[in-house]
Amino acid sequence: MKKPLAFYPLCLIHFLLGVNAFYGGGALILDPSGKMIGMPPGSLDGSPFDNFLLPGLTLFIFNGLFPLFILVGLIRKPNWAWANALNLYSDRHWAWAYSLYSGIIVIIWITVQLLYVQPFILQPIFIAVGLTILILTLTPGVMRYYTHKGSNPSQLP
Repeated sequence: MKKPLAFYPLCLIHFLLGVNAFYGGGALILDPSGKMIGMPPGSLDGSPFDNFLLPGLTLFIFNGLFPLFILVGLIRKPNWAWANALNLYSDRHWAWAYSLYSGIIVIIWITVQLLYVQPFILQPIFIAVGLTILILTLTPGVMRYYTHKGSNPSQLP
């Protein structure tokens, strides 16, 4: 089956998100003060965190490594039973479901940031990234492309 047009920007967004969060989260793990990436002093005032170690680790894993893992799944479509364990959509490849999860994770991540840290320009951009991941993942062509053989694709929009 030919890759749908939405496949390409979806993969690009997962790549850019993953690399960005891998770098940012990694820098916060290496320097929990946040100085390495220019976080202003007092950024965590009013938050439950004394430093950026736990937020950095969370960023590194869920918005860094996870989207890069999803990217591999989207491109190669490997049949890994262990990766399918958290797939709530049995008629679709696990990478499709994980792409949905990634969009939701990004939106939740930024929403929590808005509650605890000073607002900055990248937050609305990353909300848009999360929404774009959801929209691209839910396009009919992408849904069909990741539907397992034997499922009924005529029920898709």
